[in-house]
Amino acid sequence: MEHVEIFTDGACLGNPGRGGCGTILAFEMDCFELSFGYRHTTNNRMELMACIVALEALDHEYVVTVYSDSKYLVDSVSKGWAMTWMRNNWKRSGGSLAENIDLWMRLLALIQKHQVKFVWVKGHNGHPENERCDQLATAAANGSILLEDVGYTGRDVMF
Repeated sequence: MEHVEIFTDGACLGNPGRGGCGTILAFEMDCFELSFGYRHTTNNRMELMACIVALEALDHEYVVTVYSDSKYLVDSVSKGWAMTWMRNNWKRSGGSLAENIDLWMRLLALIQKHQVKFVWVKGHNGHPENERCDQLATAAANGSILLEDVGYTGRDVMF
């Protein structure tokens, strides 16, 4: 099975505010960059969206390593929290409703299609691909073509 490395980052100008996601898909011989900007969203949503956009771009099953500076993304998947939320009808351990359910549903479905490993990298620390994803995400958030984040409800409870 082919391997792809995916690097992701999300950005938000204000939180909530204008947002962007940036990703790099690095195959054996090729690299592709993707980015999108959103009118009104949160940073956590953009971190998730960057990963979703990359996984949705894959045309068949891959062995995937996702690199992200988002502990929210990496820990929620790697430590099984997101799967537990889903099994518990999207309730967290304290009984409160999980955030970003629409995006977690998309992401968890995509993860099932591939063999995915998540790796946390320290953000803004000179990691070339992470720095590039940050540039992509920020440029998208600052861009003139902004999408509507239709799943954003305006609920701004911190994780």
